[in-house]
Amino acid sequence: MNLKKEIKEPKEVTDVKEVTTDLHREFGKLASLMSDPKIEEIWLNSPNRIFIAKSGISELTNIVMTSNEVRDLVERLLMWGGRRLDLSHPFVDARLPDGSRLHVAIPEVTATHWAVNIRKHLIRGKSLGDLAKLNVMTPGIATFLERVVEAGLNILVSGSTQAGKTTLLNALVSAVPFHNRVITIEEVFELKPRLPDCVALQTKPANLQGEGEIPLRRLIKESLRMRPTQIVVGEIREAESLDLLIALNSGIPGMATIHANSARDAIAKLQTLPLLAGENISHDFIAPIVANAIDLVIHTTILRETGERKITEIAFVTGRVEGARAEIEPLFTYIAGGKNSGLQTGNYEAGLGDPERVFERRRL
Repeated sequence: MNLKKEIKEPKEVTDVKEVTTDLHREFGKLASLMSDPKIEEIWLNSPNRIFIAKSGISELTNIVMTSNEVRDLVERLLMWGGRRLDLSHPFVDARLPDGSRLHVAIPEVTATHWAVNIRKHLIRGKSLGDLAKLNVMTPGIATFLERVVEAGLNILVSGSTQAGKTTLLNALVSAVPFHNRVITIEEVFELKPRLPDCVALQTKPANLQGEGEIPLRRLIKESLRMRPTQIVVGEIREAESLDLLIALNSGIPGMATIHANSARDAIAKLQTLPLLAGENISHDFIAPIVANAIDLVIHTTILRETGERKITEIAFVTGRVEGARAEIEPLFTYIAGGKNSGLQTGNYEAGLGDPERVFERRRL
């Protein structure tokens, strides 16, 4: 099916009854789950196997749908985002009017049923100070990160799925000085920084004839022609990492997120992904580029004990390369139950490196 509709901004609604009606119209039997502020994500493995996640813990609901109801739900949701789902495009990633993210996979990629994920952004639009109040970090860490952003340093946010990478990135971008011109580049619009001069770019899938695709690599290159003072890539997964590194090495500050298990793994992965750009790209060539391009890695995760999102590592990329690897120094590491009073870091253990060294790599 080809589901396209003119994109319109959702109208502002203040009446609770009207909100409930709109939710039921769009989400049907899932409306109660979408309105529950404690639910982070909803996913359907099959029409009668519908799960939710609360505080990082999943549970099976008692909601049962039919296959037709699932299809109708997906059709309604995709109409707003103008994305297509059919046998030639069995996956779709789309943004919903409330900022939630929809992902759908259909047979024959899936075995029998449509697999649907709706990821809600419960703390979307928060500032670094707001995140500190939610215990994602301490006030001292938030102040430090605000200074890093104001200094125009290049930041890589790492973490697992649902660890809060996009929320943290949005807060970091919102701390950019107001006189800056920021270009955001994403597969699906999710970032919404509080800035007066910001242009958002989104990838475009190919049409039925296999033409017209606009990938992240193209958007990064085009953004450099738009007079940016800061570029932000929602997530780097493949060869677009090379284009980002080249842009950062041209003197334009930037930020991005990446899936990784730690700050050190994030840098190691960033040295590997550019190799997908072509056979003429070598590891020895990429290592010094990564070392010079990235200043700070911020790793966030979900704490297993509580389900809280937490910044667990902040590491400084020194600019040195040892053994074909960019060297990093831990600045702050979260220690559950520990306490270090330096820089009001609470349960963060300070590393051997001096955090003030970060600002020696000022780019603005």
